[in-house]
Amino acid sequence: MTDRLLIILIRLSITIGLCLILLGVYLHNFNDAVASMGVDGIIISSMCVAFGMVLSLPTKMYLTFLLVVRESEKNEDLN
Repeated sequence: MTDRLLIILIRLSITIGLCLILLGVYLHNFNDAVASMGVDGIIISSMCVAFGMVLSLPTKMYLTFLLVVRESEKNEDLN
């Protein structure tokens, strides 16, 4: 797998994660059907937020790691 394809997949994962987080916030605050479900509705909205965080946070750390490695390689080439 090339770096370009990997970065595209990681960005897609971040986007899906952020969408799930926003969906969980919407369900918890603005949706009356989920609010009327009681504890089950809270579990549904919190699972959306949890899965969104699982998808978005580690991929951001990996992208940061890739950027640091590229920057250090560029600095080594200049010296």
